[in-house]
Amino acid sequence: MKKFYNRQKELKALQIVSEQIVETKGQLSVMVGRRRVGKTRLLNEAFHKKNMKFLYLFISRKSESSLVAEFSDIINIELGVKFFQPQSLRDIIEFLLDYTKQKPLTIIIDEFQDIEIVNPALFSDIQNLWDTYKRDSMMHLVCCGSLYSMMTKIFKGKDEPLFNRDDRFFKIQPLQPSYLAEIMIDHDQFDAENMLQWWCLSGGIPKYLEWLTRFSADNEDLFTAVISNSSPLIKEGTHRLVEDFGSEHRTYFDILGAISKGNTSRARIENFLGMSVGVHLEKLDEIFDIITKKRPISSKENSRDIRYSIADPFLNFWFRFIHANKSAVEMENYEYIRRYIERDFAVYSGLELESLFVAILVESKQF
Repeated sequence: MKKFYNRQKELKALQIVSEQIVETKGQLSVMVGRRRVGKTRLLNEAFHKKNMKFLYLFISRKSESSLVAEFSDIINIELGVKFFQPQSLRDIIEFLLDYTKQKPLTIIIDEFQDIEIVNPALFSDIQNLWDTYKRDSMMHLVCCGSLYSMMTKIFKGKDEPLFNRDDRFFKIQPLQPSYLAEIMIDHDQFDAENMLQWWCLSGGIPKYLEWLTRFSADNEDLFTAVISNSSPLIKEGTHRLVEDFGSEHRTYFDILGAISKGNTSRARIENFLGMSVGVHLEKLDEIFDIITKKRPISSKENSRDIRYSIADPFLNFWFRFIHANKSAVEMENYEYIRRYIERDFAVYSGLELESLFVAILVESKQF
């Protein structure tokens, strides 16, 4: 989508910090939000569109030496630095902090939590360097992450090296229903039925809304495009989650699949799968931030009668209709999946309507 929706508060806050960095000196901003929620687009709008000088460094899950080589090339090209041969990520951070004693610069480190995988000792290195250089450095350091619990632990955990080093902490949420409606109106797609359908397929995630606007422009029936060989949504759940889940991704996928089919209590999930899932449910809730839990109104406060649900409407749809029909996906039998959706979607969307109403109520602030 060419138009940038919402995020004006965060946009302005980030721009002001970078604009005033010469006077304020070192500033550290933390930005957290699930994958595809629009963090990179927000940063691009904040800095690139305003012609502010910035470097973007992505912590991919590869060796430290590979990242050092990649980041060295970026620094050489973007800053015109010659004969810079760092041996470690620590060297790169120290060089940039020293560089910004003379020139103001915004540094974006994306997927910051994955430093834990590449080199956990780097957190302590960054803390020591930041404490040493902050008062003299004109650096706006923006640390982005997609795992809320890990980013919170890194910057708010009392035993962590970077405890309270952040100057501001942004949690980027999916777009609220009013912006979903605005996007649909801008693309001549808005009516109540369509809005519920788009909510089920996107949950307000900007990237998915971008895909839906493209699909709806070319197809009268949205599901014909969504469930097809060329649709990025078919493999999106796998692409989005497998790396985070690691070697246990099959177990986590089985649990989420069970929940999407209405097995919302631990007992029902374990009965459905024939295995114990207590530890995995805890991680899905507290580490991966993918499921939510709540007690029925009739339950006592200390009751173990807990119900689980998938927090993201898109992932709920993906596990319910796409992952559940993995054999059909492998055979590219998309007509079968569309018939499956046509049969069950009315009941499914009726249940998902509750999450849309809750989102509308939260946005209204009238409760």
